[in-house]
Amino acid sequence: MGRRWMGVFLGMTALLAFPIRAFADGGASNLELQAGLNTVFVFLAVILVFFMQAGFVLLEAGSVRMKNAGHVAGKTILTLGVSVISFWAVGFGLGFGNGNGIIGQTGFFLGGEGMASSFNSLAGSDVSLTVKFLFQLSFAAISLAIASGGMAERAKLSVYIIFGILFMVVIYPVVAHWVWGGGWLAELGMQDYAGSTVVHLTGATAALVATYLLRPRLGKYNKDGKPNSIPGHNQVYTVLGVIILWIGWFGFNPGSGLTGLGDFFGYVSLTTNIAAAAGALAALAISWVIFGKGDIPSMLNGLLAALVAITGSCAFVEPWAAIVIGAIAGMVAFLAGQWLERAGLDDPIYAVSVHGIAGVWGALSTGFFATAELAEATGVGEAGLFYGGGLHQLGIQALGVLGTFAFVFTVSFIILGAMKMIMGLRVTEEEEMMGLDISEHGTYGYPEQMKLLVNTEAKSQVNPSTPDMN
Repeated sequence: MGRRWMGVFLGMTALLAFPIRAFADGGASNLELQAGLNTVFVFLAVILVFFMQAGFVLLEAGSVRMKNAGHVAGKTILTLGVSVISFWAVGFGLGFGNGNGIIGQTGFFLGGEGMASSFNSLAGSDVSLTVKFLFQLSFAAISLAIASGGMAERAKLSVYIIFGILFMVVIYPVVAHWVWGGGWLAELGMQDYAGSTVVHLTGATAALVATYLLRPRLGKYNKDGKPNSIPGHNQVYTVLGVIILWIGWFGFNPGSGLTGLGDFFGYVSLTTNIAAAAGALAALAISWVIFGKGDIPSMLNGLLAALVAITGSCAFVEPWAAIVIGAIAGMVAFLAGQWLERAGLDDPIYAVSVHGIAGVWGALSTGFFATAELAEATGVGEAGLFYGGGLHQLGIQALGVLGTFAFVFTVSFIILGAMKMIMGLRVTEEEEMMGLDISEHGTYGYPEQMKLLVNTEAKSQVNPSTPDMN
């Protein structure tokens, strides 16, 4: 089996390398060879980031109850489809097209000759425009996946469609333009290499609004406000999902340099990987101290929080700082998740703490740990406080965080608030108790097991001596 997979891997590598060999045989210039290599490298990163959606499927489906698992898995494909069409038509132009400090105004529908001239913010790379689009699309889709995670187990299916379109058109592209598309934060020199702010804080802020407006799931809180545990139905799924996300991050962060030449993408991979490990271990340790046992979901969330935090700073900090950033992210996400739950925020996949709080820390961390050499090498911003840069870069990072949060929170609240008044956001109590698999789709993700549970419950209501399997 191992030899078979090795053969498949080598075969794919050979196919991907074929265009470069063809260039060489045809006497292509070094610039053409370089562009071909960079395009293939970024396309591989696109595949890895798109595959992260599979990680979200397993993580979210495993984190909810069995009666909602099929719905949560299926809505991932739904939101991905919404992302692709909306971002191609409008979002990419608004985010990266030529415009002003607030929004892009060119490059819609990504078609026609001379389209590359509509995206000056992306002109610094020789990667083909279509692959640049796919790469940025994969990031936008991740942000929407984070936002939709806060709605788990109680939102109507139609909400994912309508809010998904609006998120991809009027929320995400604006922040992307500010930081990566030549907007006002880019002009100030904000450091966000792969999206702690643009991708994760944006998605988590929208999730915060959705979670607040939807209110907690039935049975989550007692009358005295004390939260009840609603464990997910499959912890093995969540572990496998996090591993897939960890692997996908090797496209997320290293791919953001848009080049496979040199060894800098390897350096970014190093800081990303060790930060993740530190976050997992730190979160496990603090959960052990507080709960008296090593909590697996806490460890998984700590790993993801560390990846979120290092996403923005991976190209600006030294390895030792990456470990510190990851460890702090893991612990802060754990503590924030516990506090938010006690405060009444029912966030089934911990989107706000893992992607929001850790995203804030990741954005601020470069203001502390960015080195002058790495800032100069990337051409973005200045050194952080601990490397002689004073408070200037930290101030820019804080401004970026505040500006992003204020904008996304306000617009999300307006959109979701209007949707709540006009059409409603939440399924009925009866539908929620039945489970969204059956109420929204007409079938269960686990039909045999759920039918057994439903029949057992019905018998228990007729004969109280029959044990309740729920």
